[in-house]
Amino acid sequence: MRQPSSAKTNLHRHHAAPLTAVLAGGLFLAAGSLANGEEPRQFATQDGTVVVETLATGLEHPWAVEAMPDGALIVTERPGRLRILRDGQLSPAIDGLPEVAVHGQGGLLDVALDPQFATNRTLYLTFAVPGEGGFGTAVARAVLAEDEQRLTDVEEIFRMNRFTRAGQHFGSRIAFDRDGSLFFGIGDRGDGERAQDPRDHAGSILHINRDGTIPASNPYRGDTGGRAEIWSIGHRNPQGIAFDPADGTLLTVEHGARGGDEINTPLPGRNYGWPVITYGRDYSGAEIGEGTAKEGLEQPLYHWDPSIAPSAIAVYRGRMFPEWDGDLLVAALKYQLLARLERDESGAIVAEERLFDGEFGRLRDVVVAPDGALLMVTDEPNGTVLRVSKAPTQ
Repeated sequence: MRQPSSAKTNLHRHHAAPLTAVLAGGLFLAAGSLANGEEPRQFATQDGTVVVETLATGLEHPWAVEAMPDGALIVTERPGRLRILRDGQLSPAIDGLPEVAVHGQGGLLDVALDPQFATNRTLYLTFAVPGEGGFGTAVARAVLAEDEQRLTDVEEIFRMNRFTRAGQHFGSRIAFDRDGSLFFGIGDRGDGERAQDPRDHAGSILHINRDGTIPASNPYRGDTGGRAEIWSIGHRNPQGIAFDPADGTLLTVEHGARGGDEINTPLPGRNYGWPVITYGRDYSGAEIGEGTAKEGLEQPLYHWDPSIAPSAIAVYRGRMFPEWDGDLLVAALKYQLLARLERDESGAIVAEERLFDGEFGRLRDVVVAPDGALLMVTDEPNGTVLRVSKAPTQ
């Protein structure tokens, strides 16, 4: 594990240890009864004991989960299915999705509910699509029918500008700013040099309005030197994005190569370095770029070496774990863990605790539910939906 790029404090890594006892019945489940009769499991953390419940099994490479206003959950599966989990039951695949290309790491990726979903039933999807030259990343919005069996009014509001046949680094998650506009990331599509070109959507954080138009705050709007949708460049494969509800700070997490996973706080028009600077190495062991720093290129807020393969990020501002207020939660694939990162008053990361190491499989998403519990999905052929809550006191 590497320390924050801007700090010299030694960090201590903590691992959550499973407890042998399981919790007795009576737990509230956000989506109904226990899946397949699986019992909840308890884990010790440095701040107390948590309970992990399996809400659903049998999902094929689930990629994202969101809580709906009525307490049900909506889940994507990378092969191109969108399903609802209610009262412990998974719905059939919802009809009417846009064409999804299941290619390499690409497929149906994120789902995000419109800030006014309770009244307009609008949602947004990121996904891989086929097109001239191969495949790329797109964003669509749609309306979930009242019977929840189909999408209507499906409209593609963004499509990246250069497609290739590469199967990696499509991104892509969505976060809503306070004004309702969308931020999302796209990876470099396996070609690092693309991340340094502001005229190329690959390797960027992007910002659009909910109808696909360009916000006035975008740095390249009206500037022929860059694409109007681009917010920042120099990102390898950003798969996590979130706003801190307390102060509106945008945070992203992205995959490095062999090491060099990063958390960033992207600002408009800034360059976050990939592949010119990085804390990682090529998979062959060779050095990448020009080192770890260069004038004019931004440093990450935090980085990992070796890589944990981060897949999603959330900022904890919930009621259930007040001791975690302001902490960052990062789901990871490689070590199959959830990293909890403590921040000081300045926002700098000062400590890391690693939870659930290898206990549940590859963790693909983590979100904070309305009640303050955590929701996660595991990116496996037999993927699961998990809920993390505080253990009741005896």
